[in-house]
Amino acid sequence: MTTPHASQTAQPAPMAGAARVLPQLQGVWRGDGWQQALQQRVQPSGHALLDAQLPGGGWPLGAMVELLQPAHGHAEWPLLLPGLAALMQRSAGQVVLVAPPCRPFAPGLEAAGVAAHRLCCVDPGAHPGAHPAGDGAGLAWVCEQALRCRDVLAVLAWLPAGLPMATLRRLQWAAAAQGRILWLWREASAALQTVASPAPLRLRVETELGEPGEGGTPACLRVQLLKRRGPALEHPLKLPLHHWAWQDVLQAQAQRRTRQADEAQRWLHGHGQLLPAEAPALQAAAHTLG
Repeated sequence: MTTPHASQTAQPAPMAGAARVLPQLQGVWRGDGWQQALQQRVQPSGHALLDAQLPGGGWPLGAMVELLQPAHGHAEWPLLLPGLAALMQRSAGQVVLVAPPCRPFAPGLEAAGVAAHRLCCVDPGAHPGAHPAGDGAGLAWVCEQALRCRDVLAVLAWLPAGLPMATLRRLQWAAAAQGRILWLWREASAALQTVASPAPLRLRVETELGEPGEGGTPACLRVQLLKRRGPALEHPLKLPLHHWAWQDVLQAQAQRRTRQADEAQRWLHGHGQLLPAEAPALQAAAHTLG
């Protein structure tokens, strides 16, 4: 048996040497290092399970995040409020809402730490003659202008499904150029889930109401990662909503209604002077609130 000559000694594979060099190259991303953000600032989402699966541990700053949800799903605020509240408490500025499907519920936002007066809402339906769903190209233009405004922290947009790829690329470029987050909400469909997207992060979000009563399952958000910088996530995440502030808000509303009903009853029983025109209105209020 012959011994190999020194010149014939096995050399390290070329890729093994490249693996030691690649992490030192600026701007090079390696697939096995997806949990580490390379020159990528992030904003924690406030959901520990989700942050553990997002590259860098949170929402990427300077990127478009595409979020798909079923029609009338309305999972926007339960998903975004924790991270959005932390972002607004840390930095001054406005958050722009472009074509939201529903008017934001100010008491719920305040209870979650979001100052409602720092939200700027662009409602295309408020203008006479405007299409109820808005014009996709026009709404995308509004998003680009908002991202370029120095007083804007982030943009939340609800845009139609039929946007050209060139428009989506411009939105991603505007978010990256200004270092801001663009959360782009779109109605989920089988066709939209399979089409390519320039967004570096893409999720599908659904709300599971759970089962009430003792032993029932709590409400949660079902989040499926459709696209990220890293390996595919086979199973969706279930984000608990036990920390959600709606319970406190609803309790405060119930207490306010009780106080209003008591005050109306006191007026009706002679604990104050009523003008004749005021009595029917207070009687209706007492009936409604009681």
